Amino acid sequence: MPREIVTIECTEARKEGKSPSRYTTTRNKKLMTEKVELMKFNKHLRRHTLHREIK
Repeated sequence: MPREIVTIECTEARKEGKSPSRYTTTRNKKLMTEKVELMKFNKHLRRHTLHREIK
């Protein structure tokens, strides 16, 4: 099965001392071999931030 479920976490929230937001998404392992990076909304910081794959 080429699709896998991954968790992405905010990269900026821990630097500011706030709790990081997390999202779950899927990726195609064959086409996307590197870690996923997406701009998503962090409700604690109230802005869009870079979220990086953690698992």
